[in-house]
Amino acid sequence: MSLARRIAALFRTKVGKALDRAEDPREVLDYSYDKQLEMLQQVRRGVADVATSRKRVEMQLAQLGRSADTLQGQAQQAVAVGREDLAREALTRRTAVLAQRGELQAQETSLQAEEEKLTLAAQRLQTKVDAFRTRKETIKASYTAAEAETHISEAVTGISEEMGDVGMAMQRAQDKTEQMQARAGALDELLASGALEDATSPVAHDDLQSRLDAITAGGEVEAELARMKAELPATSAAPSPQDETAERSGPEQEATP
Repeated sequence: MSLARRIAALFRTKVGKALDRAEDPREVLDYSYDKQLEMLQQVRRGVADVATSRKRVEMQLAQLGRSADTLQGQAQQAVAVGREDLAREALTRRTAVLAQRGELQAQETSLQAEEEKLTLAAQRLQTKVDAFRTRKETIKASYTAAEAETHISEAVTGISEEMGDVGMAMQRAQDKTEQMQARAGALDELLASGALEDATSPVAHDDLQSRLDAITAGGEVEAELARMKAELPATSAAPSPQDETAERSGPEQEATP
């Protein structure tokens, strides 16, 4: 195959694909149906024309029949009055009229046969057009339903893809939220343990401050304990170790001479 033929074949293929994408089968079916209706109308006009011609021939035949009858009467009248020449002329004219009438009768027969043939063709074509119309509407309905189903499927597919993206985005947001919550919890634990200073506190606590706070708390405890002892009754106060020693040494000193 030459290069020119390959290019032509490729061009036809591309054009065919482009036309196939741009072509709507429903429009093609409607166009074909309109063309068939035009053909049917042409056949019907043909039948009407043939019928009109046949009717005109019938009228001419009737007129020729009346002329032949008139000439026949004139010939008889001429014979009655002894005018054979007039009778002969009338008969001659009648013969010509009858010959013309025979030709018209043959034409009438031909036109009648043509009319019957066209009428039968019109009936057959009408049947085909009606069947095509029914089939056309069925195909159009099926195509419309398929087109709607395709659009719905495409929309559902798009929604599914979009929902997949939304689901991924929601999962990422949830993961980030959990990470932020874990980080906040870890920071709270570090602040509570003292491993991390609280920058919002007005005074930063270091190790020295912690020990000073402990000493202060211990002094407060001892002061409170002393106050509680001072509030006890004198009789119920327990003797101290020095008092017990003095009581034991007193009697011994008095017994010595």
